[in-house]
Order: sequence, then structure tokens, then C-alpha cells
Amino acid sequence: MTPQEEVAHIGNVAIEIEVQLDSRWMKLSDILALEEGSIIEMRRSAGENIDIFIGKKLAAFGEIVIIESTMGVRITDFNIER
Repeated sequence: MTPQEEVAHIGNVAIEIEVQLDSRWMKLSDILALEEGSIIEMRRSAGENIDIFIGKKLAAFGEIVIIESTMGVRITDFNIER
């Protein structure tokens, strides 16, 4: 039985997935000046590796991708700890 088949019975359970693309320090005055459509520059770019967390535990690894005008994450490997 595959891992997917083993957990199929709980397939509808919602789980939060967290992907941290970057972090940045900003002055409060700069944050208060943000408007809809404002852009905050980050140091990371497409193709860079990132960590993917499920329930605060490292679950997988991925890379930042941009498809048309949408940013996303491509999963490249799973963190299998036993």
C-alpha cells in the first residue's frame, strides 16, 4: 500500500502549510505608508530554494517559481525523518 493510500481516509482534513519566502526589517513609518499595490522588495528571487513547513515542522523543500504573473513554489523534495 502506498503512503497516499494509507492516509486516503483523512484526505479531507485541512492543514496549514507555511512557506517563508523572505523576511525584512522595516520602520513602522514605512509600514504605515504602505498602500494597496505597494511593493516590498525582497532579497530572494525565482529559482532559490525554500523550506516548506506543515504544523511548524519542516516537511519539504522547494524552489520559488514565477508562472506568468503568479509566484508559487515547486516542491523538489520531502523531508522524511523516521
